[in-house]
Amino acid sequence: MKIGIIGAGNIGATLAHKLSVQGHEVKLANSRGPETIGELARRVGALAVERKEAVRDVDIIILSTPFDKHAQLAEILRDVPESVVVIDTSNYYPFRDGDIEEIHEGKPESVYASEIVKRPLVKAWNAVLAETLQEKGLAAGSPSRIAIPVAGDSPVAKSVALELVSQTGFDAVDAGTLSESWRQQPGTPAYCTELKTGELEAALKAADKTRAPLNRDALIREFMSAGEQLTHDAIVKRNRAVTA
Repeated sequence: MKIGIIGAGNIGATLAHKLSVQGHEVKLANSRGPETIGELARRVGALAVERKEAVRDVDIIILSTPFDKHAQLAEILRDVPESVVVIDTSNYYPFRDGDIEEIHEGKPESVYASEIVKRPLVKAWNAVLAETLQEKGLAAGSPSRIAIPVAGDSPVAKSVALELVSQTGFDAVDAGTLSESWRQQPGTPAYCTELKTGELEAALKAADKTRAPLNRDALIREFMSAGEQLTHDAIVKRNRAVTA
C-alpha cells in the first residue's frame, strides 16, 4: 500500500522503517522540509517529501506529530479523498500542548483531534513507548508478543490499522469506537504498559476516566524530575504501578 507519514520523530521514523520492510511504499515528511530528513528517510526505506506531498496519492496517512499540531494538519488534509485512512499516534499532555478546556471537561482527546482536522481518525500506536515500538516487536503467534490498542469508528479503516499494527510486530486489540479511545490515553492501565492481548483487554475495561488525567500528570512530573536516570523499564514499571 502507499503510506504517507507526517512526523519524523521516533515513532514516525520507526513506523516508516517497519512498514517499508513490509513492502509498503512510504513517504515521510516533517515540518521543516525534506532536505532536513533526507538521510533519515533513506535509512528507513522511505522517500523524504513535503507534507502536502505526503498526503497525495496514498491509501493511508499516519499523523505522528505533537498533539498541538493538529490545527496545522487540517489544511494539509483538506483535499484528501474520504477513502484514505487517517491514523493518529499522538497524545495530549497539557504541560506541552496547553490546557484545552474541552478535553479537560471530558471530551476524548482523539474525538477532539478528529474535529480539529475535520477527518475521521483511527487511534493507533499512541499507547506504546518509542523504544517498545523499535525493539520489542515479534512475529505473529509469539507467546511474548505485546498488544497495542486501536480505536476508531469506521470498521473498514480500523481493520486497516489493525493489520498494520500486526505488521509492525504487535498484536492488535480492537479498543472500540473513537469515543472510547480515552481508555488508551495517558494515565490509563493500557497506556505504555507492555501488556499481552488478554491483559490489555482487561486493562481497557478497567480504565477510570476520572482518574486517568490525574495519573497522567503525576507520572509526567515524576518522569521529568528523574531526568536521565530514568530507564525504559522503569517507565513501564511505574506506568503499571500508578495506573493499576
